Amino acid sequence: MELLTIGTFAKASRLSPKALRLYDELGLLTPARVDPVTGYRLYAPEQLDQARLVAWLRRLGMPLARIQHICTLDAGPAAEEIRAFWAQVEADTAARRDLATFLIDHFSWKDPAMCPIAEPLGIRYAALSDTGLVRESNQDTAYAGSRLLAVADGYGSGGAPASAAAVDALKSLETDSTPASNLLNVLEDAIDQAKQAVHAISGVDASSEAAGTTLTAMLWTGSQLALVHIGDSRVYLLRDGELFQITHDHTMVQSMVDEGRLSPEEAASHPQRSLLIRALGSGADATPDMRLHDARRGDRYLLCSDGLSTVVSTGEIRRVLSHISEPEQAVRELVALANGSGGPDNVSCVVADVMELQQ
Repeated sequence: MELLTIGTFAKASRLSPKALRLYDELGLLTPARVDPVTGYRLYAPEQLDQARLVAWLRRLGMPLARIQHICTLDAGPAAEEIRAFWAQVEADTAARRDLATFLIDHFSWKDPAMCPIAEPLGIRYAALSDTGLVRESNQDTAYAGSRLLAVADGYGSGGAPASAAAVDALKSLETDSTPASNLLNVLEDAIDQAKQAVHAISGVDASSEAAGTTLTAMLWTGSQLALVHIGDSRVYLLRDGELFQITHDHTMVQSMVDEGRLSPEEAASHPQRSLLIRALGSGADATPDMRLHDARRGDRYLLCSDGLSTVVSTGEIRRVLSHISEPEQAVRELVALANGSGGPDNVSCVVADVMELQQ
């Protein structure tokens, strides 16, 4: 069969001659023959399918090393690899979208004190943390104050001091006055302080080297709640009778669900469902999710560790949040439900209600 010149092959495959020369050097798309005298590359017509696949994958933005791997696979595994790659792209895009939304909301926000029709709002809150029925000690930390709500779930031999240190690092937000124009910087600084505090815990004792913690916190700004989230603790919002999970678990199993490799039902019983891909700890990815939530009178927020969410159904959580009006009683009931389901883990809950301030 007659071989194609690099120019003809480039036109047919929609790859430039420059790209073809690069892919040859990388071993990704080797010519069928190279003229020993001129060094001119010649390609077989049957190489067009692979060349077009490379072109399509490059249009997706896939790195060349991953394309090279896909080209060695059969159709089924290749499809799975492409699905996993695109799920990661969508996750990265979602994270950037959240940051963009945060920035847009941040710069669009107006101080309610400047708006005469703004409804003065505040929060009432309660926090409770419990060891559960199986663990010997409690590595969770839960905190609720007039401005700061936080839950941290420690792990490793130094998990308890790690979670406490992370939350303590945020407590300055409780008293500091945060101008709206500086909110994003303040939150980033607080996360950096929390990282340093957790790393300091790990460095105290060699046995605590693997110590780390999740951190999920909300800062009340007067009309909004600014969310910072790392790990698999969660925030739920009850609004108009509907319950929404407004955080995304940073776990290996959740990433497999995102990639379509596991169903949510399979994830719920997966043996590695608690394996974190983001956390505050040595060597961990501590990139936080951050966003702003406009508060409405009547909103109810729940922050909880996975000691609640893995054993108590969302239906039961919704029932408690909908029917128990006092935050103190609600957190007690949620902890009791977790322990009533075996209490296999530490459990922490913070409930906060957005309410109109009395004038």
